[in-house]
Amino acid sequence: MVLGAFGGPDNVNLARVETPRPAPGEVLVRVRAASVNPVDVRIRNGLPIGPALPAVLGADLAGTVEAVSEGVTHLVPGDEVYGCAGGVKGLGGTFAEYIAADARLLAPKPKNLLMVEAAALPLVSITAWHCITRADVCASDHVLVHGGCGGVGHIAIQLAKARGARVAASVSSPEKAAVARKLGADDTILYPSEPVQHYVQRLTAGHGFHVVVDTVGGNCLDHSLQAAAPLGRVVATAARSTHDLSPMHGKALSLHVVFMLIPLLSGIGREEHGRILRELTTLVENGVVRPLIDPERFTLDRLPDAFRRLESGQALGKVVVEIAGHFDA
Repeated sequence: MVLGAFGGPDNVNLARVETPRPAPGEVLVRVRAASVNPVDVRIRNGLPIGPALPAVLGADLAGTVEAVSEGVTHLVPGDEVYGCAGGVKGLGGTFAEYIAADARLLAPKPKNLLMVEAAALPLVSITAWHCITRADVCASDHVLVHGGCGGVGHIAIQLAKARGARVAASVSSPEKAAVARKLGADDTILYPSEPVQHYVQRLTAGHGFHVVVDTVGGNCLDHSLQAAAPLGRVVATAARSTHDLSPMHGKALSLHVVFMLIPLLSGIGREEHGRILRELTTLVENGVVRPLIDPERFTLDRLPDAFRRLESGQALGKVVVEIAGHFDA
């Protein structure tokens, strides 16, 4: 699916392109499934980190290694892999049958997941991993995750619980509250209907949360600063906005901004992405982490509809596109 001009979902259309050839350090992957992320929408609309037009978008993939180039020793043809490997400036995209991907960005697919399930994990899981590790979450922490049923949020809940923390999650509906509890959240908040001071009093006796993970941005970041305890840690994944940071000073808060695409854009630190995904594979295979997948299914030719589903705000979990094969394969 090729983006011919910046703009709406209908600007993405089926086209035949040459199969990419892997350069040294790359592997050719036959993509079985890819997921749609908010950054794909922003790139489609013109965010200047995308590839030159006409372009194939898409960052996440799950698929099978078809060929290995020189310098790659940890993967062989036939390996099932997953990763966040493209869709930005200088890289091919995953909304296609094949991608030449930097082998450092890939890891073995969890054996207990279908391709469509594995494809939902890379971008959001690496982001959530950075959120939890940058905040140094531990068992004594009380953690608030804003957007608990979103892509990053639903993984952040599970990673924080894996470290033994008590976790509260903000969600937008009672239905999502039930899902968040199934993912491990100890408490839920209907956001933004319940004021910050109310849920801080209700859940922390007014003390505040040791860690707040904000995956929403905008006013939610201001509310995150209000909800944090003195000496607390706030992590933001959507901080392209202007804020009054004076509440941070009064409580001596730390603020960490996570932007996981930097290794893809700069080429620096790509090994870390592969390492995180290898650790994630272990957690998934041990039943500690699982993806939340929106029930509506899409094939490659329906990518515009997948974009619309994500942009509608009605999706519950990650929106995934089947590229090749079948959902039960």
